[in-house]
Amino acid sequence: MILSLRGLLTIVVLLACHADEAHSQQPTVVLFNNVRVFDGKSPSLSEPANVLIRENLIEEISTTPITVDRSASTRIIDGDGRTLMPGLIDVHWHAMFARPTPATMLTSDVGYTTLLAGAEATATLMRGFTTVRDMGGPSFALKRAIDEGILPGPRIYPSGAMITVTSGHGDFRQLTELPRAIGGAPSRIEQLGASAIADSPDEVRVRVREQLMHGASQIKLTAGGGVASPFSPLEVSTFTQPELQAAVEAAENWGTYVCTHAYTVVSIQRSIAAGVKCIEHGHLMDEATAKLMVEKGIWLSTQPFIDLGGAAVLAPQQQARMRQVIAGTDKVYALAKKYGIKTAFGTDVLFSKELAERQGHALADLTRWYSPAEALIMATSTNGELLALSGLRNPYPGKLGVVEKGALADLLLVDGDPLKDIGLVKEPDRRFLVIMKDGMIYKETLPN
Repeated sequence: MILSLRGLLTIVVLLACHADEAHSQQPTVVLFNNVRVFDGKSPSLSEPANVLIRENLIEEISTTPITVDRSASTRIIDGDGRTLMPGLIDVHWHAMFARPTPATMLTSDVGYTTLLAGAEATATLMRGFTTVRDMGGPSFALKRAIDEGILPGPRIYPSGAMITVTSGHGDFRQLTELPRAIGGAPSRIEQLGASAIADSPDEVRVRVREQLMHGASQIKLTAGGGVASPFSPLEVSTFTQPELQAAVEAAENWGTYVCTHAYTVVSIQRSIAAGVKCIEHGHLMDEATAKLMVEKGIWLSTQPFIDLGGAAVLAPQQQARMRQVIAGTDKVYALAKKYGIKTAFGTDVLFSKELAERQGHALADLTRWYSPAEALIMATSTNGELLALSGLRNPYPGKLGVVEKGALADLLLVDGDPLKDIGLVKEPDRRFLVIMKDGMIYKETLPN
């Protein structure tokens, strides 16, 4: 046992040393010369400009030359007229569940699934997504490892375990685990930190506070049924309003907010009445609900579901639910545009490495309803505004999703103009020549 511990400590020390060495080799000043800037807000590119990064912040943007000291700590990148834009943001991601199958998730050691998630996190960053809002799963250790530089990955805004009711979306227990013993040992899904089951306002408060104790930046509850739910049909409403209010109160006491998984009119309106700030999905809403969301200033975090995608491997009844959601996609975006709902972009990829690789394709799919500029603004500055709702629980204070003085330096140098051809985001390997997060360069493949 002593040898095993020594071996483990050796590996940890080597990883830390490698991370420190990589960090020390990074330039502290980066100057992008001759770039056309998409700032995350404007529907057009800037005139040729120069952008100076110092440490992890954008220090200067100028159409006139910027002079810097040429030293080992300075990197000058000739953009040659290419596009410099903010890193992409996905506000409905599942860092721990993007790759494993449900069976792998439930039966594997958490160490293995975390390593699997680490590989996916690096792939996510290499697709140009420099920030994700994690909407359920035990991503705290992964976030820490990324933040400490142990492995490359996006910024993670963690929700922790998705909180559900008995039989609700996120309750992946087997029927043989029933009846639940109140106060008994947690189920496997709860041991993993993937879900937390709460069946009263008091239990909800406990589960919310546990996630906040772990470091959650926002709280996620499942207010209705879901596609991948083993038991709950899509149309069911789960949490009562007092239960939702208990979650909102606990989160607001910590200066943050609650978002709910909700497709239907009842689950959305009940969430709003309880004080929830953001609705995830919303594909089955009606006009009255859309108007209510605008009146109350509620965010809609929805996804461009246009085909079965990863749901093709699910059971027939789950595929049937996915078809219901797909049928509502056109309507939810039409209502969002008609009434001006504050709308954010996410993908909600689950259980498929192949589907995760198409993260950028989902962004391009938004052009069924929006212009390329509108879609890219949504995936950058608009998503950045939603992240700021975490308030004092924001793990990365500063401006995200924009290219402006004082903003955090999460940037992509793109070969081409994505405002004219958003299809570029579907080819990150070839089109994203530089990927920078927090002022650090993680990819640079400029042609000689």
